[in-house]
Amino acid sequence: MSLLQETIQRIDGLQQDAKSEAQDRINNLVKPIGSLGKVENILVQLAGITGNPYPKVDNKVIIVMASDNGVCEEGIAAAPQAVTNLMTGFISEGITGVGAFAKQAGADLVTVDVGVIGQVNYDKILNRRIKESTNNMIKGPAMTREDAIKAIEIGIETARDEINKGRNLIGTGEIGIGNTTTSTAILSVYSGLDPIEITGVGANLTSDKLENKIAVIRKSIEVNSPNKNDAIDVVSKVGGFDIAGMAGVMLAGAAYRVPVVIDGYISTAAAIIATHLEPKVRDFLICSHSSNEKGAATASDLLNFDTMLDLNMRLGEGTGSAIMFNIIEAATYMNNEMLTFQEAGIDIV
Repeated sequence: MSLLQETIQRIDGLQQDAKSEAQDRINNLVKPIGSLGKVENILVQLAGITGNPYPKVDNKVIIVMASDNGVCEEGIAAAPQAVTNLMTGFISEGITGVGAFAKQAGADLVTVDVGVIGQVNYDKILNRRIKESTNNMIKGPAMTREDAIKAIEIGIETARDEINKGRNLIGTGEIGIGNTTTSTAILSVYSGLDPIEITGVGANLTSDKLENKIAVIRKSIEVNSPNKNDAIDVVSKVGGFDIAGMAGVMLAGAAYRVPVVIDGYISTAAAIIATHLEPKVRDFLICSHSSNEKGAATASDLLNFDTMLDLNMRLGEGTGSAIMFNIIEAATYMNNEMLTFQEAGIDIV
């Protein structure tokens, strides 16, 4: 049995007893019932994930998947493809957006090269490169089915290794020029919407390049005919190594009962793949923010995600995950530091 199959077989539903116990405590804290809104919902979800009505998230990590995309040959990105290599190194050194926010949140970073073009000369990068870039998906599949599975399993292995170190909260992140194009292709396949309805500017595309991006996505889907009933087929034909890797991280989180935070648009595309591989994964995911990318709301709606923050962000990297870590940790402090009416010796009025 493959690692992917083994991981999927491990995934079970949320622990209802722990959820109920957590909900009962929250309802009796010294406050009006429901007055902390979504923060209360987060804590109940954490309890269901971990099986512990008093969950902790004091060992946090963001796993950033880095890869290039062959479809960049079609001029679909504002930035040159070499930026992927440059930013992968910078992310590993903690000097980009996700590095700043992760430091503030008390989280570590793990940067994984699954398909960057060229040598990335930074010691902190985990080299799991499958090949230098995916193929140009307008000419055929972005990758082989075998390489798609390999990328997913790299994500599983990376997350599992971190969980074995005691991590109890994982965030997803990515870097890869062209990956809003692959994400939108995946979203188009699963939503049934034409790319013109969901394709955004990515890293500040001009209007003429946006029209080209839409045409490239549409043509790539026509050429490859991805089968939406087979998530591996979809990600192999119109996805990326980074998206497949993040899907693997999500599968591992569900299998080992560790919450996984979804960053933005590209992470949500990975969540679409993960949940089509195993629907129960959905309950182990926490959506961080409403990305400003055009297709993001559609992607979140497709998964019935309740986004927590609306900050007009569209950077990616895992920045939304890092900010969301603070809200999640606040939920655990609510549960552990507040007293119930009974503990405070107060009769409920």
